[in-house]
Amino acid sequence: MNASSHSENNNFTAKSENEQDKINRFLFDKANIRGEIASLNKVWQTMQANHSYPEIIRNYLGEVVAASVLLSATLKFDGSMTIQASGDNALTLMVVECHNDFGVRAVAKYEEPLPEETDIKSLLGDGNLVITIEQAKNKERYQGIVALEGNSIAEFLEGYLIRSEQLETRIFLACDDKASAGLLIQQLPGQSDDEDSWERITHLGSTIKPEELLGLDVKEILHRLYHEEDIRLFDAQSIYFKCSCSREKVTNMLRSISHEEASDIIKEQGNISVDCEFCGKEYQFDEIDIAGIYTEHSQTSDPSIRH
Repeated sequence: MNASSHSENNNFTAKSENEQDKINRFLFDKANIRGEIASLNKVWQTMQANHSYPEIIRNYLGEVVAASVLLSATLKFDGSMTIQASGDNALTLMVVECHNDFGVRAVAKYEEPLPEETDIKSLLGDGNLVITIEQAKNKERYQGIVALEGNSIAEFLEGYLIRSEQLETRIFLACDDKASAGLLIQQLPGQSDDEDSWERITHLGSTIKPEELLGLDVKEILHRLYHEEDIRLFDAQSIYFKCSCSREKVTNMLRSISHEEASDIIKEQGNISVDCEFCGKEYQFDEIDIAGIYTEHSQTSDPSIRH
C-alpha cells in the first residue's frame, strides 16, 4: 500500500500515544530496499529518570538507544544485543542493551567538565564501539568492533553494517529530552529493476529533519519522504523498558570481593547497598546475607561436595 496522505503544512502535532514506543518495518515494492522507523517516548523518559545527563551526553545516548532498536530489527538473533562505547575522555562509557523482543535499557558515564569540542569523537577520545550479541539458548556470543570512521554514531554503524553484513545501509537518528527516534534504510541482496532506486531513496531519506523524526507518526514520515514510492508498511511492534538486573546477579558480583572486605563494609556502614545503574533499583545485604553468600560459595567451590 502507499503511505497515507497528509497536510502539506509543515506544522504538526505530537504523535499519538498509539504511535509512541513502537518500531515499524516497511518495504519498497519496486526496489530491493527495506526500512525501519523506531520511536521511543515513555521508554526513553524512563531511562533518564534516575540520571541528570548533560544535554549532549543525553542526546548521544538516545541516538545509540534508537540505533540499537533499529539494528535489533535487522539482525537475526534470539537473546540480547549490546552496543558499548568506551573512551578515555569525558564520555567514558555508554551501554545500551536491546533484546530481540525490543526490551531495552541504557546508561552513560561521563566526567565533568565537558570539553568545548562536543562531537562524539572528541568526547570519547581514544575510544571504541563494540557490538555484542548473546544467544539466549546456546549462550553463544558474537562480538564485533565498530570502527569510529565518520563523524556520527550513525556513520560509525553504517560502516560496520557494510563490512559485517555486506549490506549498504543509511541510518538517521534524533534525540531530545522527550523522545529518541531513528530511521534505517537498507539495500537487500539481489538485482532491482529500478537501478537508481538506492540513490534516490537514500537521498530522500537524508532530507528528514530531527523534529519530523521525533514528532511525526510513521505514515506521515513515509508520505513526506516517499509519497511517489510504493511502500508496504507492516504492523508496529512495541518497544519497552527492560532491566535484567536481579538480586542473584548482584550476589554474584559481591563474590568478586573477599569475605573480609564485605565484612569490613558491613561494620562500617551497617549493610551493603548496591544500586542498579540502569533502573535505580536498590539491593541491600546485611551481615546475615553476606555470611550466607560466602558460606554457599565455599560449599559450591569445594570439589568434595557433590550434588
